[in-house]
Amino acid sequence: MKIFTIGFTEKKAERFFALIKLSGTKRIVDVRLNNSSQLSAFAKKDDLKYFLKELCDVDYVHLPDLAPTKEILSPYQKKEITWPQYEEKFLTLMSKRNVEKYVNPEIIDEGCLLCSEHQPHQCHRRLVANYLKQAWGKTDAIVKDLI
Repeated sequence: MKIFTIGFTEKKAERFFALIKLSGTKRIVDVRLNNSSQLSAFAKKDDLKYFLKELCDVDYVHLPDLAPTKEILSPYQKKEITWPQYEEKFLTLMSKRNVEKYVNPEIIDEGCLLCSEHQPHQCHRRLVANYLKQAWGKTDAIVKDLI
């Protein structure tokens, strides 16, 4: 199993789509809570779906159950909770949602988890990839961030 991840902020469209095309990913798995914000520029859901197909021949799927809730995300963004606290709350949420039981591994394998954060270090896309990898017993799975 191979899982890619990418964030769109701090990337121009040319670089973003080149990274996706060069990676060989088969689909973008959008794990954002809000995928239609005007701040998303070229990464707004309908535009992104079009660009991915036309420029990269890559499919698009939105899985909001792999996103944090506003109740978890907002306090982190406001610096009311630390990254370790956020991480614990988010992983608890993934466990309660039982995402590993209904998310098809074929969607994730050779897919690219998309969110807004530039780097994966303090981003839920890395948590999602590692959570699913562990829950599915895919210890040899490769998680690679496209930077």
